[in-house]
Amino acid sequence: MIMERFIPALSWLKGYNRGQFSQDATAAFIVTMLLIPQSLGYAMLAGVPPEVGLYSSILPLVLYALFGTSTSLSVGPVAVASLMTATSLGVIAEQGTASYLTGAITLAMLSGAMLIIMGAMKLGMVTNLLSHSVISGFISASGIIIALSQLKHILGVSAHGDNVVELLATMVESIGEFNGVTFAIGASVVTFLLLARRYAKRVFLMLKASPSAAGSLAKTAPILGVAGSLAIVYFYNLQSHGVAITGHIPAGLPTLGLTLPSLDLIKALALPALMISIIGYVESISVGKTLGAKRREKVKPNQELIGLGAANIASGVSGGFPVTGGFSRSVVNFDAGAVTQLASVMTAIGIMIASLLLTPLLYFLPKATLAATIIVAVMTLVDFSILKKTWQFSRSDFYAVFATISITLLMGVEVGVASGVILSIALHLYRTSKPHVAEVGLIDGTEHFRNVKRYEVKTSPNLLCLRPDESLFFANATFLEDYVVDAISQRKDITHVVIQCSAVNEIDYSALEMLEALNVQLETLNIKLSFSEVKGPVMDNLERSGFLKHLTGKVYLSQYQAFNDIAKA
Repeated sequence: MIMERFIPALSWLKGYNRGQFSQDATAAFIVTMLLIPQSLGYAMLAGVPPEVGLYSSILPLVLYALFGTSTSLSVGPVAVASLMTATSLGVIAEQGTASYLTGAITLAMLSGAMLIIMGAMKLGMVTNLLSHSVISGFISASGIIIALSQLKHILGVSAHGDNVVELLATMVESIGEFNGVTFAIGASVVTFLLLARRYAKRVFLMLKASPSAAGSLAKTAPILGVAGSLAIVYFYNLQSHGVAITGHIPAGLPTLGLTLPSLDLIKALALPALMISIIGYVESISVGKTLGAKRREKVKPNQELIGLGAANIASGVSGGFPVTGGFSRSVVNFDAGAVTQLASVMTAIGIMIASLLLTPLLYFLPKATLAATIIVAVMTLVDFSILKKTWQFSRSDFYAVFATISITLLMGVEVGVASGVILSIALHLYRTSKPHVAEVGLIDGTEHFRNVKRYEVKTSPNLLCLRPDESLFFANATFLEDYVVDAISQRKDITHVVIQCSAVNEIDYSALEMLEALNVQLETLNIKLSFSEVKGPVMDNLERSGFLKHLTGKVYLSQYQAFNDIAKA
């Protein structure tokens, strides 16, 4: 049991059978077909040689299979992490140089180490500090930047930049380089993939495939786009017409090695690695939990940190760049029938075979095809409906999401992700700094207390009953104090204030100091301060602090008891 806790794969390996093997093998074949073009495309997006994308899709899958807890999550290069890699490395090295590749490997290693440390410290709850609406806005904006960054390959022009303004400006400047043949290839592949996304499943159903198999096979359309465009370039010698091709991709497997980076490089990449780790983990755990819920399996956040960390360490050791769980790949893996992580191990074997045998065939693969594959893939990331939803539900959420999207588009993903994290925390602090405080009264004929503004309730002129719907801590302590002082200043008959603590799970030291000061202030006005429905852990802290010895009022077991006692006085 102890070993299974550290190596979750041992739990499903015990009862593994032939039927599961057949399902996993089928899923592995389909995911391999999808992962080959994705790995090459995301390597291009990250600015590293294409074979590095394949290397990043071998050993990381095996390590996650051992240490991860999701049976469906497929780990490897993904769009947002690849873009963040390129953005982070663009300021310290030039693409195509050895130092750039060293930086990519260092990012993977740092990210892996950080994730493992967070897992060991049980910081899986870190996602609770990030607003999912804000992260959704960041990912949507990143999808736009990724699509624009790949548009240059479709048009056959030069363009560079970390944000929408720079990308569009440089693209317009180089529009004279436009290549009609390249555009025709890229546009055709985009059109094919979009049509395949909509109609391919129907075609496979017409060919008598089962609904689940048809859905999975439909998502392997990128491999057909690769094969078709590659054949056209080869037979018509289109590279002589200016069509950029992938060129020579070394055949073979990655060389495993561990080279310690310089301290200066670690310092330069530490913050980007942390950002990649956080965003990658949020994306992975979201996908893992969503798919896990469909199978009623529990995905353990802290172990997921360790699993993703091990995958990134494996990527760095094998000469790759940061990896995480991919949404589209994982969904295909799930829909294709994968029941254990052995499907990922078999996918890794498939990528190994491709690295050994298929790379010479990819020589004539047009870069426009890879760009088209990425553009269509990231279109699923872009969802600006979050703006409408947050506007209708919560204006503070809307402003945070809008700010994150705008900052990411105008200033790039590094600033965007940092602003997203800061805005998420700021949004949390803003909400908790102004907790909902309800004045409550007794519903006649019951022992229940409700908001006086929402229900017809019984109150007493000498009694102010307040229910703060939040734990009391440094950010909101002053707010509650001001609320009480303002209320008693308007009602001269009040002789007792009772704070109903049914929603208070914690009181920190700052809030305790506020309560002590409030107790003294009310005493000078001949008003007694009491509490009701105080939870056990909170009560223990109040007793240890000595606060209750100086409390002018009482601590009541229930609000009903407090009301009956004081309202009669």
